[in-house]
Amino acid sequence: MLEYKEMKINLNGKIIKIETGKIAKQAAGSIVVSCEETVVLVTVTFSNEPREGIDFFPLMVDYEEKFYAAGKIPGGFFKREGRPSKNAILTSRLIDRPLRPLFPTEYRNDVQVIATVLSYDQKNLPDVLAIIGASTALWISDIPFQGPIGAVRIGLVENEFIINPGPQELENTELNLIIAGTKDSIIMMEGEAKEVPEEIILQAINIAQEAIKTIIEGQEKLSDILGKSNIKEEKKYSETAELVDNYRKEIKNLYENEIKKSIYINEKKEREDSLKDIFNQIIEKLSIEGDNLPILKNAYDDICKEAVRDLIIKEKIRVDGRKLDEIRSISCETGVLPRVHGSALFTRGQTQALVVTTLGTVKDRQFIDTLEEESSERFYLHYNFPPFSVGEVRPRRGQSRREIG
Repeated sequence: MLEYKEMKINLNGKIIKIETGKIAKQAAGSIVVSCEETVVLVTVTFSNEPREGIDFFPLMVDYEEKFYAAGKIPGGFFKREGRPSKNAILTSRLIDRPLRPLFPTEYRNDVQVIATVLSYDQKNLPDVLAIIGASTALWISDIPFQGPIGAVRIGLVENEFIINPGPQELENTELNLIIAGTKDSIIMMEGEAKEVPEEIILQAINIAQEAIKTIIEGQEKLSDILGKSNIKEEKKYSETAELVDNYRKEIKNLYENEIKKSIYINEKKEREDSLKDIFNQIIEKLSIEGDNLPILKNAYDDICKEAVRDLIIKEKIRVDGRKLDEIRSISCETGVLPRVHGSALFTRGQTQALVVTTLGTVKDRQFIDTLEEESSERFYLHYNFPPFSVGEVRPRRGQSRREIG
């Protein structure tokens, strides 16, 4: 069990404190990260054995905003914390994106990251702190995480860049950009801007990169104090990785031309059917079954991605046959439904959106109850992504995270 240790990072005059060994000692990695009076607890846990029969990395990231963090009592009859808010779900995805690429390709053990806002001072936003905490918790654990990473928010107020601006500063900012990455490269960027020139964006990225290096150095120092190795063992996955490489070579030698021909097919359904037929041929040819099927599928997907990339870079043609400067045919039809307030069918190539508008009164506005002051929205958009839109069979059990935001 780890002893209590802490590390302080000075980021443009603000101190970010990272602590471990105090809370959640049973977790594989536990970090309390704070800036002034905003405090976030981030824990990571993982299963000892890989999940069988899957071809993806089962990473779960949950971001939780507790109302007590802002001295508030939850609304509703039961006065208990309910389902995660839209902001919490979007922040969960924000944390997930820069972490997911930094695990071994063949890692199939369940990993869960939980970031809980314990205290919020209304001045220092907790989302960036949660990313830093998640990276540190993974870095000091025994999970094969190929980090660490840092994250910052960059604002622009009166032509001056601000690192990690607060809510009040964001009200006047021309730029709100969250950047996460390693010492050497940027992994994720997300934000909004008011028609800011590209040169300003590049300056913001450079400023963020320097701040990220400082944050990562702090994580590495904490790891050194704890006696944790910065090189994670990956021997467990070397056999699987070697098998994937062998499958890639065999698929490339035997079926590369057929795969490229299928990639050239313009119609999506026809293209997918052709690629599926090729995969079935490969299974039969190589006599693959059981646990090796997901490994073969990974290798096959890699070859397909390479074919698409070559098509774009070398031939300057996209998958559906368009050149790089061509757009799909677009059509828009209005008034498609008789009794609603407004409706339209927007079609772009093989992608369609059926949009319906409903007008209400001031009483119909949506009240937003979060850690910030209570607010309301008079315009809100509900996005649905039904399985039939991509020709798939999938149970409808409430909204998925993809449908939020």
